[in-house]
Amino acid sequence: MPGDELPYVDEHAVDVDAGAEDVWAAVVGVDRTFSGRFVEVCARAVGCADRRHAGARPLAQGSTMPGFHVAGAVPPSEMVLAGRHRFSTYRLTFRIDDLGPDRSRLRAETRAAFPGLGGAVYRALVIGTRGHVVGTRRVLAGVKRAAEARPA
Repeated sequence: MPGDELPYVDEHAVDVDAGAEDVWAAVVGVDRTFSGRFVEVCARAVGCADRRHAGARPLAQGSTMPGFHVAGAVPPSEMVLAGRHRFSTYRLTFRIDDLGPDRSRLRAETRAAFPGLGGAVYRALVIGTRGHVVGTRRVLAGVKRAAEARPA
C-alpha cells in the first residue's frame, strides 16, 4: 500500500458490536470528526495540503477534509487517509476485521515522517504529549458509537 515506506507510529483498536458493513458506513462518515472552524484554522496554520472538505460524501477515493485525503478504499475492510504539511507526511489506515455476526474490530494505524528540526518539534508536541493517542481514540470511539447506533 502506498505510504508503507513511512515509519510506523502506532496502532489503536476498538471492538464494535456491529457487523463490518455497519462499521464501514461509520468509517466513511469520519470526516464529520474533521470539521469545524478550529480544524480548518489548524490545517491552514501548519500548511496542510488538504484544507477543506471536497469530493464525494460519504468518503471515497479522492475525497478531502482538513488535513487528509482518501488515498485508498477497499470496502468494507480498509480506508487509507493520507496527508502532509510543513512538518510531517502521514497516513492513517482504518482496518475493519470481521469477528462474526454483529461483531467487528476497528483498527487505526498511523505512519508518519517528521523531517528536520521543525518535524522533530512537531512530533514532540503531537506524539510526545500523547495528543495523537487521545485524538485517535476519540475518532475510534465516535466510529464505534455511530456503527452501533445504525438500525439492524
